Amino acid sequence: MSGTSFGANLVDHPCPFSQLSSLFDGNWLPVNTGATDDEMECMTMVDEAIRKADVLIEALDYIREFRTRMVVIKLGGSVMEHVDALQAFLEDVVFMETVGVRPILVHGGGKAISEAMRRAGIEPHFVQGRRYTDPKTLEIVVDVLTREINRDIVDKIESLGGWAMGLHARTTNCLFGDRIRVDEKGEPIDIGRVGRVKRLDENRLRKLCHAGIVPVIPSICADEDGGLLNVNADTVAAAVARLLRAEKLVFVSDTPGLLRDASDEDSLLSSVSADECHRMIDDGSISAGMIPKIEACLESLNAGVGKIHLVDGRVRHSLLLEIYTESGVGTEIHPD
Repeated sequence: MSGTSFGANLVDHPCPFSQLSSLFDGNWLPVNTGATDDEMECMTMVDEAIRKADVLIEALDYIREFRTRMVVIKLGGSVMEHVDALQAFLEDVVFMETVGVRPILVHGGGKAISEAMRRAGIEPHFVQGRRYTDPKTLEIVVDVLTREINRDIVDKIESLGGWAMGLHARTTNCLFGDRIRVDEKGEPIDIGRVGRVKRLDENRLRKLCHAGIVPVIPSICADEDGGLLNVNADTVAAAVARLLRAEKLVFVSDTPGLLRDASDEDSLLSSVSADECHRMIDDGSISAGMIPKIEACLESLNAGVGKIHLVDGRVRHSLLLEIYTESGVGTEIHPD
């Protein structure tokens, strides 16, 4: 509720704000005074306003701590496919930029890419979790990521009152890398135009952030010959955070965070060290697709990124809750 509407409601109400003090004790807590229904309604309104103010006060130390700091946020999972969840997430991003944080968004588009490939008569094929990317597949990847998803995210941020710029081959590219191969039974396997990020245009990213513009980066990089490469979005985000020495790296997906037992959401770990992550990989608690994500997190920590956060984007405003509250709602991975 804005200050204007709140004040207007109280002025028009039979119990004006200036007379409410008699209904509260010395700590501004409601007391039982035999108040009328109208007076009780006023008390409820003021009590709710005070609770909102308390939330802001709790966030104040975090707002001060992270002002002017870079935070790399990787957006993925079903959050990208649900209008309300995406809207709430981008509201969080605009809020963060407004209070002085310098967010950088990285996104993929796995499901949308696979659907576009099938419409083109191409069945997606994955090798060790990476999409085999021949020239036709690369064309689809670039088109979906830049013309559809990236443009949509930029437009939504601007509709919320923020400033954003998509950075990719069709605007201004900022990521550069080389091709990779995967090993299978000791033999290298060619998986097409798939790569990894080796360097970035740090100066451009810092200038945009300083100007209050949110960079929005799809998971594509250019090689030294100017060709494009499809890159895993998790590893892009980790590389950007590492190369910029960001304060935080946040993964927003459709999982609660890091679970002690992958089949039990109640086993969520709110905080875990890098050493504990290594042990969980060794004992199998972290397995399958989580391994490359966590390994990328650990590499970022080793390079100087302050902390890593794994957040459930299905929870409304989970990004703000994780960054600006004491308890958080996901998993925080910290250095040893």
